[in-house]
Amino acid sequence: MDRSYWRTVSLVTLWQVSASICYYTVFAATPLFRDEFGLSRFAVGLVVTTLTLGYAVFLLPLGALTDRFGERLTLTLGLVGLATGSLLVAGAPTYALLLTAVFILGSLYGTAIPGTNKAVFDRIEPGRQNLAMGIKQVGVTGGSGISALLVTGLAGALFPRAGFLVAAGVGAVVAVVFYVGYSSGGGSGVADYPDFGALLSNRPYVVLTTAGLFLGAALFTTTGYTVLYVEESIGASVAFGGVVLALVQLFGSVGRVLTGWLSDVLPGEPRVRIGSLLVAQSLGSAVMFVVVASTTTERGAAIAFGLLGFFVLGYTGVYYSVMATLVSADEMGGATAGGQLALTSGALVAPPAFGYLADTVGYRASWLFLAALVTVAAGLLVQVVRTQPSVTDPAAADVAEK
Repeated sequence: MDRSYWRTVSLVTLWQVSASICYYTVFAATPLFRDEFGLSRFAVGLVVTTLTLGYAVFLLPLGALTDRFGERLTLTLGLVGLATGSLLVAGAPTYALLLTAVFILGSLYGTAIPGTNKAVFDRIEPGRQNLAMGIKQVGVTGGSGISALLVTGLAGALFPRAGFLVAAGVGAVVAVVFYVGYSSGGGSGVADYPDFGALLSNRPYVVLTTAGLFLGAALFTTTGYTVLYVEESIGASVAFGGVVLALVQLFGSVGRVLTGWLSDVLPGEPRVRIGSLLVAQSLGSAVMFVVVASTTTERGAAIAFGLLGFFVLGYTGVYYSVMATLVSADEMGGATAGGQLALTSGALVAPPAFGYLADTVGYRASWLFLAALVTVAAGLLVQVVRTQPSVTDPAAADVAEK
């Protein structure tokens, strides 16, 4: 069982790392796009929004296809698509074509959460799923950190978009490795959309996903503007900004693994113990956004952003673990898709709003705006923790079993 466990976790995490390298290159390259096309900070935010829009639009359809054909095929083809999208971004000659390319890249990333979550919940036994989820989610922060170093480092050593070409090569190679190494998973044969009517009647789930809107807004905006902020406000080089973003992702990885482990081992009712961890991470994020808004030195920025990463990027595994205590097992696929859609939807508006505030008022107001968002999220999450499951709620039976 241990061999099968680690084989699944390793392959899924490797897939997630390479997929995130392709996807998050766009976030690391924002200062390069700004310089090349003469963009305002608001226009930079639109690049991030367009990438996220592609992700949001195709998330549910690709989730349904994952249920039908299994994660082995959809994850393999998704990674090939991400590699292709990276090539398109590398070659986009105008701002309009850049937006088109990042939309395509974002759309193929829609295979990630449905496929990798399906692998964890289908192939790993209860009691070990939270840790596996935390490790798998490290693939997101790990891949993003690698992309930050890749894009900013190669931009100076070779040419501005060289990192996208390397990301495409990594994606293509790992797609082959994953397809060969991952045992075939059986799909249902029917591509059904989630029963959102049932999910919408589950009040704690609705409150959690509403909090997800604010959490997602903070997460994606942070990764989209870190390099640009460090360059413009701290006065550091783009390469140093890439290092800071890598630190954000590194500490985010630590947060995901640590909170995943704590979710498995802490005593108490699952909804309370895991939900409390998510509340603590949200409040910690709010505090660190205020600290980041006051940083003025390179060392201070590196430390502040690293700690911010632990909180604001370290919550996603716990977010889904809380969700698993609110819905029955056969609803988890649809619940996951809805929860990820909420995270992604929050990122459709926040990056341009952040950029607009930075253009008109200054970066300090922008970071305080994100602090307010995660504070609202924390308030909503407290309601989730305090709500008692109904004895007729299918989730109640699941919680009792866990």
